[in-house]
Amino acid sequence: MAQTTVREPAAQRPTDPAAPRSPVRRVAGGSALVAVCAVVVQWIIMVPPLYYDPYYVFEGARRWPDIPLDRWPFNEVPHQVSRIGLVLPTRLFQEILGPGQAAYFAMAALGGVVFFVGCHLLIRSLFGDRVGLIATLLLICHPFFLLTNPFTQEVTWSAGVLLPDMPGAGLFAMGMAGLVVAGRREGRAQTRLLVAAGVCLASAFLVRDFVAFMYVGIPVFFRLLGIPWRRLPVIAAPMLAVLAVSMVHNHLVWGNAMSAIRSAAGHGGEPSEPVTRMLAFESFDRAMRDWHPMGAVFIGLLALNVLGWAVTRDRRLALTLVWFLALAVPLTLLSGFLDPGHITLRGWLVRYWFPVFPALLAGGLGSLVLLARRVSFVRARSGLALGLAGAVALAYAVTSVREVPALPRDKAWNELRGWLDGRDDLPVLWSDHRLAQTATFYTRDVWGEKQWDGTIRSFPHEYRAVPVIAENGPILFTRWRGMEGQMVPHTRLNARHGYRLLWRSSDGLLEIWAR
Repeated sequence: MAQTTVREPAAQRPTDPAAPRSPVRRVAGGSALVAVCAVVVQWIIMVPPLYYDPYYVFEGARRWPDIPLDRWPFNEVPHQVSRIGLVLPTRLFQEILGPGQAAYFAMAALGGVVFFVGCHLLIRSLFGDRVGLIATLLLICHPFFLLTNPFTQEVTWSAGVLLPDMPGAGLFAMGMAGLVVAGRREGRAQTRLLVAAGVCLASAFLVRDFVAFMYVGIPVFFRLLGIPWRRLPVIAAPMLAVLAVSMVHNHLVWGNAMSAIRSAAGHGGEPSEPVTRMLAFESFDRAMRDWHPMGAVFIGLLALNVLGWAVTRDRRLALTLVWFLALAVPLTLLSGFLDPGHITLRGWLVRYWFPVFPALLAGGLGSLVLLARRVSFVRARSGLALGLAGAVALAYAVTSVREVPALPRDKAWNELRGWLDGRDDLPVLWSDHRLAQTATFYTRDVWGEKQWDGTIRSFPHEYRAVPVIAENGPILFTRWRGMEGQMVPHTRLNARHGYRLLWRSSDGLLEIWAR
């Protein structure tokens, strides 16, 4: 069977004077709808600013350009603060909105918008507006992007969280969308699209470094899209220019042009839990199935992509498979398959697979569309088929969001902010590192203005009991509902053990105890 090309027939290309113009308004309208939905969903779940990596990114942005990479905590996580594609926009929001929760929320929202709009642009560029819009809206309401709050219920750190995974994946998807459309253009129009694609693909590296693995697929993408290889320098030039700008920045700020690359290459070490080559080989399957039952949807999409390509030999489906393999192979190898005693990446984490989610959606749903067109029953009863598809989509959406009403958002934290506001009888507040880092946002108003003059002091969350220096408290405490280990499990904060309750949030999530 002849391969299907992703190039439009000559009579339909925009270079033909008789052809209709590019549907810019339709693309912009769909992207705007996706962006609004992404922000609304983030507001609905309202994840409080999280600790560790998101906190270090925000703190690094606040201190930029004087980020002390040789001192704690930045010496332990240089790869987080050396991702200038995330740090610099965060600093910009801090300058505009202040160093508080508003800036954190805005940057997290921007990351979500980039990711979901990138998915929409990629899928619609391959299979049209309806498939692109429906697929992206279904992705937005997947539990992977709703259940992100470790203080209550956690599946993965994604929507509403200041991490590089979503914006990095979104920028790569935008670059791929530009590449797909460039395959349908000629001359200057193609050149402009290739340059834009190169900027997006390179910027993705500045946000999430390991997307660079997928660059090896670019020559294959060119071949599948019908773009001559002699055009490779056109996309390579802006990519090298973005890299050069980042190296100049790194030289000026950290005194080493290669600091970002070195920190990324040095990431990893001995695993905290035993890893075998078989476990590493199963990284994608584990990431999709171990965290939430509905993660199996993405395994099904991959299977559909393989089936669809085997039956139709459509180049669009070949492109999405190459895209998936370009990340899956190195991610699996570096998750312990090469050396179980030293892992560089943790492929069993869902968010590490975000860069291939656009490919999985496009390949899986695109396969369904192409296969359905081959079945005479579906063609004859298209209305019935659409109704069944709508019923399945509705059942999926209901199943995905049924746990959302139980999420308490950041209600307890806002109550803590109100309780601390203006207090002068509480000079110090103790907690573990996790709660303490999140609490720093709630000792200030949403714009970053200080509301409480006390000091937050903390101890490692691995401690099994409250350290002696903190025994008298007051101690900010929670019983972790997510996948985190419990705080001081060998200490009972109650009246029977000499403690008294100073404050408790209305939902019982947060408490403050003292002797």
